[in-house]
Amino acid sequence: MEVTAAAGACCRGRGDHHAGEEERSSAKVVVPVGSDGAEVEPCVIAVDDSSVDRALVTALLRRSKYRVTAVDSGKRALEILGSEPNVSMIITDYWMPEMTGYDLLKKVKESSKLKQIPVVIMSSENVPTRITRCLEEGAEDFLLKPVRPSDISRITTRMLLH
Repeated sequence: MEVTAAAGACCRGRGDHHAGEEERSSAKVVVPVGSDGAEVEPCVIAVDDSSVDRALVTALLRRSKYRVTAVDSGKRALEILGSEPNVSMIITDYWMPEMTGYDLLKKVKESSKLKQIPVVIMSSENVPTRITRCLEEGAEDFLLKPVRPSDISRITTRMLLH
């Protein structure tokens, strides 16, 4: 199991930055606020079993000023979510071993503690029924791979402006 950052390390911020949270927009992006009242960079959990796709998504998100914890499985993402209060968004591959991105989406949306976190699904396969099913289950968006900078810009801008 590969993890780009120590469990939750990037999402916790520095010092006491996880002391407060501010909800911004109807899309419910959680923006961590430090003890001094200043916003800290939002944190995203990027989930993909492909190290190449995981690295690409991580790089694109970091360019957009997100802190990223990148993991290789839905199970690992759930472990981090169980101990990390400051996750602003989850972006996950659809097709992974053990737990699909759809299964991760369902678990997040069924949890009273996690359901406000936006989940974006990505896949290299353009299957309309799969896309519809994910959106109906509560996904904020469905991206086709390879993910482009414009995709990241669109989802982050839309979530921050709602």
